[in-house]
Amino acid sequence: MVLVKKEGIILESTDKEFENKAVLNPACIKEGNTVHMFYRAVKEGNYSSIGYCKLKGPLKIVERSEKPILFPEFDYEKQGLEDPRIVFLNGIYYLFYTAYDGKNASAAYAISKDLRHWEKKGIITPKMSYGEAEDIFCECKLKQKYSLFESFYKDVISKDVLLWEKDVYLLPKKINGKFALFHRILPDIQIAYFSDFSELTAEYWKKYLKRLSDYVVLESKYWYESRNIGGGCPPIETDKGWLLIYHAVEDSNGGKRYHAGAALLDINNPCKVLGHLRKPLFSPEEEWEIRGDVKNVVFPTGTAIFGDRLYIYYGAADKRIAVASVNLNELLDEITGERCDANYQSEIGFTAGQIYNAGLKKEITLTQLKGILKKDEKVILMAVGWLAREGKVNFSVDNNDLKMRINE
Repeated sequence: MVLVKKEGIILESTDKEFENKAVLNPACIKEGNTVHMFYRAVKEGNYSSIGYCKLKGPLKIVERSEKPILFPEFDYEKQGLEDPRIVFLNGIYYLFYTAYDGKNASAAYAISKDLRHWEKKGIITPKMSYGEAEDIFCECKLKQKYSLFESFYKDVISKDVLLWEKDVYLLPKKINGKFALFHRILPDIQIAYFSDFSELTAEYWKKYLKRLSDYVVLESKYWYESRNIGGGCPPIETDKGWLLIYHAVEDSNGGKRYHAGAALLDINNPCKVLGHLRKPLFSPEEEWEIRGDVKNVVFPTGTAIFGDRLYIYYGAADKRIAVASVNLNELLDEITGERCDANYQSEIGFTAGQIYNAGLKKEITLTQLKGILKKDEKVILMAVGWLAREGKVNFSVDNNDLKMRINE
């Protein structure tokens, strides 16, 4: 079990007109000790624009714009610019966002060389209705859920609603000399390759959609992804592959529940999945993640690395922005450890038994437990996670040290 620390709320709405309803789902990019945050700002009536603030280090806000840096200007975004993501590639900052016109959700982008002056480039995803896409989908080997979502949007919104395209961003590195664009046609995450944005024509997308099944990066696989998954933060390049932090939606009779998930993709072929967490990286548990404009939501969209820790910035209950952090190497080990051998699994199980049979009546810290068991910290953490999943142990964090107690 990798330990995720909830750092808490970092940004909330204000009485300024453009953000008097909510702030959420930020795009983040790190430069030196500074994090530039571009966030979705919502005003009453559900109209969105993009606000800006600057952080010193991972958590301290030192500057916040008095007005939005990007706002609705064209018909295709007249209801708002939503859920931005940002990537720096070959000297250019690419800011992607969902352009919402009150009926259709499409992906658009803007570019900048200095993070101050932005040039909007328009919609890049298919301007194609679900009705038009239906025949194309029939030609490729897609699972039934694609048809279910097609029927859902046609019935709930309109028969001529365009493909519901969200969660778009670039891989921050070209693959074989081509841009790699992550996007989401429900229920999976897909990727599209091209040499220049001018190639993204109607004809390009028709040919692409006929082979959509060949471009699926990640599919729903585990219980917390039962409804769908979608892109979260732009992938992070590591020596083990591309680390993908994404959102996953659990479907239940009690309503949808949004989790943060993590997967590892091959560095040269992102459609090759090297590891995929069987459990959520983190879930809505705090009051400010459970209650808001949409309940039970953690929606990761930005990251920054400081030292050995990965900070994940996310929308909480569609109302506010919060931060979680995790040791990056431990997370990578956890993901690749999903394929660990039987002997290692046995060691984890044996250690879990040792901890449980010790019958800890008082709280004990991880540091103390390591001294008692004389075992690798990773084994102990995974053993504690095993017990936690079975409801046999409670744990908390105090002064960056894990504390635990056996449930009687």
